[in-house]
Amino acid sequence: MSNIITVQPGVNPSNGPTYPIPMVQAAPGTVWMPLPPTIHQCPQGLEYLNHLDQVQIYQLKDLLEIVLDWETRNKYVMKNANGEQCYYALEESGCCERLMCGPQRGFTMHIVDNFKREVLTIKRVMMMNQNGCFGCCACIECCQHECSIETPSMGLLGTVRQTFACMKTNFEVLDAQNQVIFEIEAPDCCTLMGCQDQLFEIKSNGVVIGAITKKWTGMCREFLTDADTFFVNFPKDLDVKLKGVLIGATFLIDFMVFEKPKDNSGWLSLLV
Repeated sequence: MSNIITVQPGVNPSNGPTYPIPMVQAAPGTVWMPLPPTIHQCPQGLEYLNHLDQVQIYQLKDLLEIVLDWETRNKYVMKNANGEQCYYALEESGCCERLMCGPQRGFTMHIVDNFKREVLTIKRVMMMNQNGCFGCCACIECCQHECSIETPSMGLLGTVRQTFACMKTNFEVLDAQNQVIFEIEAPDCCTLMGCQDQLFEIKSNGVVIGAITKKWTGMCREFLTDADTFFVNFPKDLDVKLKGVLIGATFLIDFMVFEKPKDNSGWLSLLV
């Protein structure tokens, strides 16, 4: 008899909000992480992160984006280093914002487990200037992109904010008290153009303690789809709340650096 776990083990928690996920179905043979025990002062649902030093984030391919070049809501699965799934991630955003603003759009990313409990919420506000939703110079504080990361059970965990750097898109990671905990240093723009893994180093007081790596997945997948893959590495003993904030940083990086703008002018003409 097969020992493959296709349903997340454990008792379905009855408390806490749930989020509908009709658009994402577990792939055949999906192996789920065993449900960990409750941990004191750990936000509900983040217990999975307690003993992990790596989270792998896989964006799902969407047929509409490939065939029709239509910007759809992003969907992801999240796994540990053993390939066991721990979460889904689903974007909530407006259709017009996706078509008109592309990577600059605002969004709410819902991170949910197999019980449809929402365990993390990542929010990014669309940045606008006088020319529309295309952002502006990152050296101006009010124009720096950022996202907030919160949980239903404990509220705000932290914020990730773009910082100004020459030929780079760097970030700072702040905790719930608005104190800078980490810096994320991006590759320079020339390196980002290469056909290779892209490494965003996570630093604490100048010392590298982890990384967010955008994996190179091959020429066809990279240029025909937005289906990106990220590996997030951090110390195993890092506070799970900060692990959650670094996961939020990964989604901000995906949208800002790797989300491809689409020519939706034909579709927009049907909406106006």
